[in-house]
Amino acid sequence: MTTMTETSARFREFKMPDVGEGLTEAEILKWYVQPGDTVTDGQVVCEVETAKAAVELPIPFDGVVHELRFPEGTTVDVGQVIIAVDVVPGGGEAVAEPVAPAAAEPEPAAEPEAPKGRQPVLVGYGVAESSTKRRARKSTEPPAAAAAAIQGELNGHTTVAADVPAPATTVVPESRPLAKPPVRKLAKDLGIDLATVTPTGPGGIITREDVHAAAAPVPAPASVPTAPAAVAEAVAVPVAAAPVPGARETRIPVKGVRKAIAQAMVGSAFTAPHVTEFVTVDVTRMMKLVAELKEDKDMAGVRVNPLLIIAKALLVAIKRNPEVNAAWDEANQEIVQKHYVNLGIAAATPRGLIVPNLKDAHDKTLPQLAAALGELVTTAREGKTSPAAMAGGTVTITNVGVFGVDTGTPILNPGESAILAVGAIKLQPWVHKGKVKPRQVTTLALSFDHRLVDGELGSKVLADVAAILEQPKRLITWA
Repeated sequence: MTTMTETSARFREFKMPDVGEGLTEAEILKWYVQPGDTVTDGQVVCEVETAKAAVELPIPFDGVVHELRFPEGTTVDVGQVIIAVDVVPGGGEAVAEPVAPAAAEPEPAAEPEAPKGRQPVLVGYGVAESSTKRRARKSTEPPAAAAAAIQGELNGHTTVAADVPAPATTVVPESRPLAKPPVRKLAKDLGIDLATVTPTGPGGIITREDVHAAAAPVPAPASVPTAPAAVAEAVAVPVAAAPVPGARETRIPVKGVRKAIAQAMVGSAFTAPHVTEFVTVDVTRMMKLVAELKEDKDMAGVRVNPLLIIAKALLVAIKRNPEVNAAWDEANQEIVQKHYVNLGIAAATPRGLIVPNLKDAHDKTLPQLAAALGELVTTAREGKTSPAAMAGGTVTITNVGVFGVDTGTPILNPGESAILAVGAIKLQPWVHKGKVKPRQVTTLALSFDHRLVDGELGSKVLADVAAILEQPKRLITWA
């Protein structure tokens, strides 16, 4: 099914889609159009916020906006109509008819009940197919045309005409594998040919899990449940209502990202047994390396900062201790070791804190890692981070030091095995070569899932990161 309906031959409606595979609601943040505006197929008409991210919604047909059903700031259930469009402007005196219940209409013939499940639409997924039987349409598209329409929606456009019935000529759809744009990007990032992937989604759709399964060196007997992506987005800043003068309290509704992150953090804290270890390390040599790299012509055009070296140090530590890069599969009672590292990086944005991840960070050279970090942070601060960029992380770095904090005990992202917190780098007295000298010092904290990582392994990873930051030449000798 699609997320649009016809109220008459003139007006078409667009429903709130599920833009995140399983979400039930979204908040309308901003309308980019108003009644009377002309819209074209693929034009973004609004921005919505879900438990995963802020997403722009394109309209899948041409016309003139007739009505916006909800104002900005309204939380709308998936499947509700959010906008009505006049697809034949000036083509009659009819007005948009409300959608009448199917039972109120005469039903000369009923279609056979459609298969249950969610079908892909222009953005994300539509709502589940209702069991209510609807009146048969007088004109339907041939199967080939319907398949082409579905493929068009997956590719970001539509082939549905405004109000002209499809011609009787049979259209042969492309043999291109069915997959949503984020899944296609994931496959591209992982170097996977979608034609070689076995689809498991409804209607032969290739899912993220299918791509990850194809990328795994050894096929797993069962796929690992995807970690709640809400955790990858971390904390969003709730908008407080204007305080009433003299009021001693202000109540803020828990919804959207805040609601999802609360559920995910509680689930993580009470599911994975957390252990946090700390180490204080002299990073004076690392800071000198950062200063030298800023002048290196090979690093021209990319941002060089302590986070770059810390990220590289963690990647080397994981390479030396690969068992730490794993996930717990509760359903199958298995530990799934990852042979790739999708490195999550916390990024402060005007909308709050999100944690996108760098895909296959372990394969990147230092200049490539610097460029990817810069692009990740810039995209996040512009509010353009996609849900796909925040899914599939394996380990995470959170830099609490930017706030002047020495350290913390970070909570794991569900589905991940470890998270490294980096404290503020401060000039402190330190014993160096037998003498007390002012040195640049920081504190690292590593939280890990004790089901996957025992004390010895966790200690080795943290010690390796600290050793690299203290003696950066180990990036060469250990790598």
